[in-house]
Amino acid sequence: MRIRRAAAVVLSLGLVLAGCSDAGGGAAGGNATITFWDNNGGPGRTPIYEELIKRFEAANPTIKVEYVGVPSASVQQKYDTAIAGGSVPDVGGVTTSYLANLVGQDALEPLDDRVDSGPLKGKLLPSLVETVRQTAPDNKLYSAPSSGNLDVIWFRKDWFEAAGLTPPKTWDELVDRATKLTDVGANRYGYTIRGGAGSVFQLLTETYAYSGVEKFFDGTRSTVDDPANAELLRKVAELYKKATPEADVNNNYTQMVAQFTGGSVAMMHHNLGSYSDVTKALGTDKVGAITLPVGPSGKKTVVPNPTDGFAVFKGSKNTDAAWKFVEFLVSQESNSYWNEKVGQIPANTDVRSEKWIETNQPVKMALNVLEDPATKLVAAPVYLPQYSSITKTDSEPAYQKVLLGQLSAQEFLKGLADKLSEAQKEWEGRK
Repeated sequence: MRIRRAAAVVLSLGLVLAGCSDAGGGAAGGNATITFWDNNGGPGRTPIYEELIKRFEAANPTIKVEYVGVPSASVQQKYDTAIAGGSVPDVGGVTTSYLANLVGQDALEPLDDRVDSGPLKGKLLPSLVETVRQTAPDNKLYSAPSSGNLDVIWFRKDWFEAAGLTPPKTWDELVDRATKLTDVGANRYGYTIRGGAGSVFQLLTETYAYSGVEKFFDGTRSTVDDPANAELLRKVAELYKKATPEADVNNNYTQMVAQFTGGSVAMMHHNLGSYSDVTKALGTDKVGAITLPVGPSGKKTVVPNPTDGFAVFKGSKNTDAAWKFVEFLVSQESNSYWNEKVGQIPANTDVRSEKWIETNQPVKMALNVLEDPATKLVAAPVYLPQYSSITKTDSEPAYQKVLLGQLSAQEFLKGLADKLSEAQKEWEGRK
């Protein structure tokens, strides 16, 4: 097995291009070498893929898989560079956060016919399939979904039990619990806010969970500045420094998790992706997860996280072998192995009945939410080319001003809504 380890190291362009599809030939029916780019290479994922590749090659001795681990921070740039240079991988890990960009460059094979004519037909979680289809302008399936994610509130079960409190079901209850569990003198806080990098996407999941607004756009006008969304933002801002650490205004993911796992915070909003970090540090007996609390409407509205999956690139000279590898990765056995290791939602519905689902409380809870007919998915417009810059570069400093009391919640959300609305108008005009 030819596996190229590149986990946790930013790959040079030369290494990336050396591992692209035109390096592997193979006539029909003969031997083939395909290259697979992991879109989040690192010590947590690379060994899992190495094991899966080993299993695949044992079952398919005429196909060799070359693994390239690309750090998530640079993967979109690497794909763009490879497409421009005409040297793409055969198979790539993709999320819906940049899938539209790849589709717009005509870089991916639609997978609808392959899924419908093979063993994956009817075996993929409908909500994840729908998030992939919504990302593409023609509603085709350009990625086979492999894993889902869900925003949750991680909480200290031991703290709640000691205080005689139940986990919150509404945002008002969250504010109440956060206040009661705060003891500034003991350096204990009821909640932590992500105010730095990556903050605005988390904020949007909170606002829509509270407001019950079921669409991101009303026509081409963004609903982000709905008054109920602003009401939730005011509640969050009022917690800052009263029931949260002062450092929260600059918190990125790493800093936020360090506060929670370090024992100074009772509740933290993130997603299932932090399962390994929080359970390794605190143990499943001390930490649990609940879905984002609802607002006065009582509706369960969920802004879905980007869906992870696998795409076959049009530039591949071995598309059949590439699809066979994708099909293997999303099969029941492989999909179960992968998602059990990383603690995320399996896309293959046959995994639903496996024992580990029953023992993994956060994943079981997340599946129940996504399978509930009452749940309304409010898809964020990740297909917009400007979405990332609008929600990060343009908005994160302004959100910090809201936390510091220098900008009102309504003004902040109106500015964000105006930019998203303009981007949506441009997008509609291109169709």
